[in-house]
Amino acid sequence: MFAQVSDPVGSGFVASLARPGGNVTGFTNINIESSIGGKWLELVKEIAPTVRRIAIIYNPPTAPFAAYYLRPFEAAGTAYGLQASAVAVHSDLDIENAFAALAREPGGGVVVLPDTFTGVHREQIVSLAARYRLPAVYPFRWFAEIGGLLSYGIDSDDMFRRAGSYVDRVLKGAKPADLPVQAPTKYEMLINLKTAKALGLDVPPTLLATADEVIE
Repeated sequence: MFAQVSDPVGSGFVASLARPGGNVTGFTNINIESSIGGKWLELVKEIAPTVRRIAIIYNPPTAPFAAYYLRPFEAAGTAYGLQASAVAVHSDLDIENAFAALAREPGGGVVVLPDTFTGVHREQIVSLAARYRLPAVYPFRWFAEIGGLLSYGIDSDDMFRRAGSYVDRVLKGAKPADLPVQAPTKYEMLINLKTAKALGLDVPPTLLATADEVIE
């Protein structure tokens, strides 16, 4: 049983999401039908209306699933008339250079893709966003908790609670092969008002009203 696997088919754990076909099933942390990549761009534009250029930062080796996010992200950029680009980073220096390049001209913004690399480097990423005064949207709540401007992504605790129900069904005799791999259904948004004020941003009341948590 797995609780958060990004690409269970590509990783060879299951034959398909609908019919796992073996002795393993569980929950994937990516909803391939979701347009969350576009939602992140929309949130950057909503909280920082002057943004004209947005880069989504990720590490290809740890994010082989990136296309699920990049396609709606780029489509949303076109719809909003923004310059949306994907920036691959492989090291601390790459991250530094990516932020420095975005800050050379006004109107830059950042979206951080959810992968192991960006999670490990979250303190550096959040620190650079503050140093270069770039509004950024992050995939998990712990980015906002350490000073990130805004996070929007899956509720990880909910995923583990739902995984428990599958464990119970298997222990009662259900076959993993007959239990489809399930996608996330619950998302959460955190806004760090202290960071917003430091960046000179006035968070729209409508955005505050929809936040699951506001850090002051």
